[in-house]
Amino acid sequence: MIADADLKEIKPKVPSCFPSSAHVYSGIPVPKAIRVKNFSPDEWEAFVEEWAISLESSYEKVRRFGGAGDCGVDIAGFYTDKGFEDTWDNYQCKRYAHPLRPSDIWVELGKIIYYAQIGEYTPPRKHYFVASLGVGTTLEKILNKPNELRKKLKESWNGQCKSEITSTKEIELSGDLLSYLEAFDFTIFSSKSHVELIEAHSHTGFHSVRFGGGLPERPNPKTPPAVPTASESRYIRQLLDAYGDHLGTPLHDTSALVAHRPLERDFRRQRERFYHAEALRNFARDTVPEGTFDDLQDEVYHGVVDVADAIHPNGYERMKATVAHASTVALTANPLASAIKSQDRQGICHQLSNEDRLKWVMDDE
Repeated sequence: MIADADLKEIKPKVPSCFPSSAHVYSGIPVPKAIRVKNFSPDEWEAFVEEWAISLESSYEKVRRFGGAGDCGVDIAGFYTDKGFEDTWDNYQCKRYAHPLRPSDIWVELGKIIYYAQIGEYTPPRKHYFVASLGVGTTLEKILNKPNELRKKLKESWNGQCKSEITSTKEIELSGDLLSYLEAFDFTIFSSKSHVELIEAHSHTGFHSVRFGGGLPERPNPKTPPAVPTASESRYIRQLLDAYGDHLGTPLHDTSALVAHRPLERDFRRQRERFYHAEALRNFARDTVPEGTFDDLQDEVYHGVVDVADAIHPNGYERMKATVAHASTVALTANPLASAIKSQDRQGICHQLSNEDRLKWVMDDE
């Protein structure tokens, strides 16, 4: 019979931190490593493709191979433009319903050794196993013991590799292939943990969109150089034309602004805004998916184009009205919304002017 002493009062644990409004809205955040483990097959494939982008800073070229005849290569990072003929690394990405086991990798090791031995490619410098549920303890221990890894592969060859390396024939472990295996450097085989994957993924433009948590802190924009660069030539020409339209006399270059102090001050402000927008463009390149900043520019364009196309006394007034209106354009739907400042909205107008999508002096006026 159950005694009263066996009945415990229900007391949920007190949270280790005070709940925030975000917790009330979306619940307690799921750790990133747990989310990776629960990815669907499609999500895992997408995550791997995104993560692979992080490898591009370490290699001359990164490529994904797949399908029949991949020769044991999944994601290859090439150190030179000579590809497989020179130094390269291999990343074998697996998704199983369990942490990676020794029995899951024998055929992959067999492929690398066989295809390297017949001259399909030079052996990779490093071969990493990447798994959706991670690498199991047993396999991790063997990967850290190269001689035991070689021994286990030989023992497993007939059952795991002989008929699986290629569908065209059986690969016997004998003769030159056996000698090659015996001399092969098994220290190249290793693994990547979820922590390493997520850390590398955090340096791609996909991280904040896939995992949330907001954008990283945005660096301050550069101060415009005293002498404008070639990349500024078109929007600066448009500014000078706008100032000249206002003054009733053409301005051939920026030195002409010295005689017009209010316009010179305005010119400095417009350049600062342009550089703000350029800094945002660079920030977007590293923190959000490709095309995000282009979408932002399009939103600003459609938010100000009617003002720019309206009738104004001169090009200077058109530019001022357009740039001022840009500050009011709502951009809350864009992934960059939390990082956008008024100067960015205004500076994007000059980026659009730099591409002739906006013009300050109209030909038909």
